[in-house]
This record gives sequence, C-alpha cells and structure tokens, in this order.
Amino acid sequence: MKYLVKARIQVDGMVDKPDVIGAIFGQTEGLLGPSFDLRDLQDKGRIGRIHVDLKSVNSKTVGEIIIPSNLDRIETALIAAMLENIDKVGPYNARVQLLEIVDLREERLRKIIERAKEILMTWGREKELDLKAVVNEISKALKPPEITKYGPEGLPAGPGIESSDTIIIVEGRADVLNLLQYGYTNVIALEGATGKIPETIIKLAREKTAIAFVDGDHGGELILRELLKVADIDYVARAPPGKEVEDLSGKEIERALRNKIPVAQYLAMITKRPRAPQAEAKPEVEEKMFTLPEHLLKDMKSLQGTLEAIIYDKEWKAVERLPVRDLVDRLAQMNEDKAYAVVFDGIITPRLVDVASSKGVKIIIGAKMGSVTKRPFDLQLLTFNDVLSS
Repeated sequence: MKYLVKARIQVDGMVDKPDVIGAIFGQTEGLLGPSFDLRDLQDKGRIGRIHVDLKSVNSKTVGEIIIPSNLDRIETALIAAMLENIDKVGPYNARVQLLEIVDLREERLRKIIERAKEILMTWGREKELDLKAVVNEISKALKPPEITKYGPEGLPAGPGIESSDTIIIVEGRADVLNLLQYGYTNVIALEGATGKIPETIIKLAREKTAIAFVDGDHGGELILRELLKVADIDYVARAPPGKEVEDLSGKEIERALRNKIPVAQYLAMITKRPRAPQAEAKPEVEEKMFTLPEHLLKDMKSLQGTLEAIIYDKEWKAVERLPVRDLVDRLAQMNEDKAYAVVFDGIITPRLVDVASSKGVKIIIGAKMGSVTKRPFDLQLLTFNDVLSS
C-alpha cells in the first residue's frame, strides 16, 4: 500500500465496529460512481481492510478509522473526503474528521535514509560508500515489475502469473507491458497468434479463472473466437471500440475489466438465435412497459443536482423523499410491496437493485446506470435520458 488514511470519528451513541464499517460502505456507495465503490476497490486490492478502533466516553463512541490505499494521491484524497461525508452511524449522528494521510513510501524512505546514515558512520572509516550505486539501486526498486517469459513457448507474462488464482490473457507483449505499468502482474500474452493457441494458455485456463482481454477491433474478435474454441475461458473483456489494449490508460483498463462478461453471455450476443413461434414467444425484460404518470418529469427535474431520491407507492404517490446515501438502508427497512418505484439523482448500483428487488420494487429511474449485470425480470431499470427520450 502507498498511503494510510487516518480519521477521527465521534458518534452520539453507543455503537460497535460493524456499525461504523457498515456506515462507511453504505453512505459512500454511488457518491463518485462505480469506479469508487469501496467494496469493488477492496476486491481489486486497490484499498486494504478498513481498521476501526473504538472506545466509549460518556455514552458516546469515539475512535479512529484507518484505510490503507494503493490508489494515487488524487484518488486517495477523494476517499478521505468521502469519509468526512459520513454523518450517521445507525440511528446516531456522527462526525468524521481527517487526521492525516500518511505516505508509506516516505516513511520507508525516511527509514532507509536513517539506516544509510548508520551505515556511513559504521563503514565511513573502512570504505567510502558509492552513493551513485545506492541511488541506482533505489531507482530500480521503484520501477514497475519486469516482464518475464513463461512456459515452454516463452510467452510474455507478469511475475504474478504463477501465484495468482486469476489470469488475464492478452494478445501481445505490448499489452503485457501496459498492464504491468498499472499493477496487473497476473497477465500473459498469446503473442498475437490467430492460429494455434499455445498449450501453456490452455493449461492455465483449465487450472485458473481466466479472463480474455482483447482489442476492440475485428482482429481482437477473431483472436477471441480462436481462443474460445480450445481454452476454458471464464470471462471476456474488450477494449473500447477501435482501441488496443496496449494504448489504454489505467482507468480504461480498470473499466474494461470491471465490465467483463461471462463467456456464456458473450456467446449469446454473437450467436443468431432461431426465432421462436409467435404463440410461444416470451417478452424480454426490456420490452416490459410501465405507465409513467404526468408529474414524473416535474419530479425528475426537481431531483437533478440534489443527490436525493423519491420513493413512490403503486398509485405513484410520493411516500418519502430522502438523501441518496440513505436510500438502500431505507428500502431495506420497508415492508415488502410498500415501495413500487424509486426515482433518484444518482447511479443505479447492483446493491440497490438487489435490495429493491427483494422489497417488490417494480421500477427504478436513476440519473445514470452503473455496472449492473444481473437484472431481475420483474424490475425495470431506466435512466433520466431513457424517460426524457421516450
């Protein structure tokens, strides 16, 4: 990890660590989009386990929150700012104040410098230290992991290909170098082959979870089809249309891997299905229509820029208006079928979809659509643009 975000928390009541951690996840979800979902960042190893140390003082709870971060300086600062946005833990008011952001690399460098001083004092009389050599060694340590050769074919790969449970299969050496630059060490290349797929790739895909990550052009499509014929691939990820993996930025790589789809879904997209007899045809989720009330457009306009939500009943009467950060928790507390529709100024996330579906919600309209891959059949998901253009 590069940084430690340290913050002080004070809660006007008696709470436990799980309550604080739940508030952190719940009240930061969707604030800055899917790429800043704390659970997703933890799964990818971009932030570490959240540490909370609490104690009770006069019927209140005070303590410290520590979040290890492997993000860059700007993204780490955004995480710290999100923490200070938390204002409730359970039913109690809360205040979070940033104490400091510790640069762990500076701490390590400070220790190295102190140790170097000790070495100079001890060895100074015996042998003059070559500082230029020391600087060169430090520079080497700060470089990205070097590319390696893997398997009998000598395929370009990252150093983590053997130890990781998941592998990322790309087309060529340049793709491997680009992913290594952004910290993805579990990557291996086909060397751009459109013919025979290397046996090493077939063996790795059989033993590990395999993600095929190819260019967003016709060549990438051809390589992917050849790969799927012989290898046990679990997920497919594509570069944006017309772009190559070797040219992607760190955010584009992260977005493409986050939006990966199961192989079965990919094959269904490219395969032409025979049209079923009309009498047996079943409506798709997207074809299910709902009658929207006339006042909905006015409500949507009143929500824009407020980060607020409105919950409606079956008659499209507003049941409650509340901040978006409290929406998931509020739906979870409601009785089943109490809420019919939700309209809110925020991003539709998988967690919101799961909770809403369990409570019998039939329609969600959000400002933007997040990375929702599983859509319940009886729940319609729309964005503000969908409604305005219909």
